[in-house]
Amino acid sequence: MTDRPAGVHPYIPNSVAAVKQAMLAAVGAATADDLYDAIPERLRLRRPLDLPPPLRSEAELVRHVEGLLDRNRSTRELVSFLGAGCYDHHVPAVCDEVNGRGEFLTAYAGEPYEDHGRFQALFEYESMMAELLEMDVVNVPNYDGFQATATALRMAARLTGRRRLAITGSIGRDRLSKVADYVAPDLAVDLVPFEPASGLLDVAALRAVIGPDTAAVYVENPSFLGVVETRLAEIVDAAHRAAALAVVGVDPSTLGVLAPPASFGADIACGDIQPLGIHQHWGGGHGGFIASADDPRIVMEYPSRLFGIAPTAVEGEYGFGDVAYERTSFAIREEGKEWVGTASALWGITAGVYLALMGPRGMVELGEAMMARTAYAMARLGELPGVRLPFAGSHHVKEFVVDFGPGGRSVAQVNRALLRRGILGGADVSREFPELGQAALFAVTEVRTQAEIDRLVETLAEVLR
Repeated sequence: MTDRPAGVHPYIPNSVAAVKQAMLAAVGAATADDLYDAIPERLRLRRPLDLPPPLRSEAELVRHVEGLLDRNRSTRELVSFLGAGCYDHHVPAVCDEVNGRGEFLTAYAGEPYEDHGRFQALFEYESMMAELLEMDVVNVPNYDGFQATATALRMAARLTGRRRLAITGSIGRDRLSKVADYVAPDLAVDLVPFEPASGLLDVAALRAVIGPDTAAVYVENPSFLGVVETRLAEIVDAAHRAAALAVVGVDPSTLGVLAPPASFGADIACGDIQPLGIHQHWGGGHGGFIASADDPRIVMEYPSRLFGIAPTAVEGEYGFGDVAYERTSFAIREEGKEWVGTASALWGITAGVYLALMGPRGMVELGEAMMARTAYAMARLGELPGVRLPFAGSHHVKEFVVDFGPGGRSVAQVNRALLRRGILGGADVSREFPELGQAALFAVTEVRTQAEIDRLVETLAEVLR
């Protein structure tokens, strides 16, 4: 064993003090703390981590981790009405079978010399998503729907040369936080209120907000609060009258029953593919999509990879690979218009398998099943004393808001009581939208049966007494 200077770690590169100092000097920092100036002091831990003693053997580690895992309860064991962006949909066995194959399982990026069908699989995914969205161009999935939204809005700002974004006030606050962080400091965000009675975007307020510096109007259909936006044509028209782009966030699982954003004239559509054959994972299972017409101006603003098809030197043979690769940061590094890194390629392949299996008719049946179950759940819950449905008069596909305030209960109290009875209640949105009262966002997907909905209603009747 060789002697090491004090403070030099055997497994951490560049831990030699002189090397660290040279690196700091190269970026103009005096100490490593200078690299974290953007983190507010209130978020910093000014003490060592409170860690338990180390485990001395692999066997101890296995027992410890298995003990932690045994405490988990998943949506396979519980009746789940959680949603708010991550949903308990049915995942056909073939989705797991295909995405577990060796040539796909490590589909990090892929180059021609190591491609074993990944490029074609992702091209097929893009093609089916384009058909579903009635648009021409769809990207290889990026991290998640949050990033897809933020990137789509940055694309709009580059295309228009403008600095403000008009965003629906019903957007989920986690997504809003991601967008605001991603577009700062170049772009400003203007929130447009929604109507308290209907949950629909207030079009008059939108027209008052947008102006000559508005790059894009962002709206969702269905909204985060589950409301089907019936005024999309008016919203898109308002954006275009101000020479802004219309960016619409959409849940792809609803497009069997809802007209896609393109049919209303939207310039860019975006969202998350998690509902398309992908399991719920803690912190994973998401992939963001961006879609548009085949307009060269828009296409050249995509930072993410686009896979296309082209003839090879062999007559009758085709190959699959990058389109306009020179616009990406892979090609031009720091000169790229926007940095792009890891893609959620495995989930794109999985969603492609799901779409191929479902087909157009299957997507219609999926949407119809969710609408019917959601309508039934809303009707039953609306009969309960102490329960209010804020947007009962609006259209919904798979999510809706329930207010437990009239019964004097908080969402946290109700959800704890439901969990004790084997039910995951709706996502607590009372802090995000205090004007809606003690509001929970319930999701009813195609896997929820009438018996399970009846069980929810009966259990809530007991809990709310």
